[in-house]
Amino acid sequence: MRPSSDVLTRSAPDPDATVAYGRLPDQVADLRFPRDGAARAPLVIIVHGGFWRSRFDRAHTGPMADDLASRGFATAAIEYRRVGQDGGGWPGTFDDVARAVDTVPALAAEAVPGGIGDVVLLGHSAGGHLALWAASRARLPASAPWHLAKPPAVRGVVALAPVAALAVASELGLSNGAADELLGGPAAGLPERTALADPSALLPSSIPSVLVHGSADEAVPVEQSRAYASAARAAGDDCTLDELPGVGHFAVIDPLTDAWPAVLGALSRLLGTR
Repeated sequence: MRPSSDVLTRSAPDPDATVAYGRLPDQVADLRFPRDGAARAPLVIIVHGGFWRSRFDRAHTGPMADDLASRGFATAAIEYRRVGQDGGGWPGTFDDVARAVDTVPALAAEAVPGGIGDVVLLGHSAGGHLALWAASRARLPASAPWHLAKPPAVRGVVALAPVAALAVASELGLSNGAADELLGGPAAGLPERTALADPSALLPSSIPSVLVHGSADEAVPVEQSRAYASAARAAGDDCTLDELPGVGHFAVIDPLTDAWPAVLGALSRLLGTR
């Protein structure tokens, strides 16, 4: 079995289509169609990680998206502006992810043969943060630009090794201050931004979630998911944590590892197929 970090550079078949959800170069999503050709296949919107930084993009989600397509899912790997790019970070990253989650399902329904069925958000690391956040926008104040009057039309969120507590990530200095780069400064000094950006501050989301996190994660401590899952359940959310003993940060996005069945199980659980 290859080391799981190899997934960051492993090649995958080209997407079946790329759609634009906005006018900017990074406002796009790569679509892969279900190999079995089934009508109304579930759509998995993939939000890639990389600590919100521009040197990481959606390309490394190719292997997982291709594997999901082989199992009868439609997938949409979204791109978004990231820190280090013009307009990335606060607030552009949030603008893009909100817009993608709200518009890509309709674009996929037109492009995927047979249309799509239920929608699930799946995010890894910083993408897990963004997926949890996107599902929680009905909790934002009405004055916030990303506010929704009701929760988005998704069946649930699968968050893989997510940065689920942004304020804590800032305090810990994860990845050399990545959370501070996203917010434009330390979270403690930007309480208004943090309150809008931290999914832990937006509970209950009213959207079911499954967190999959390895106990040996070297990049995002598993305590992030433990704390989020505990707080979400206390707030009344349907939230499950699948903690994988001895598993690191990248294994959960690698279809060649023993961790991958836990991801498939999380999707099945949310979609009611198991």
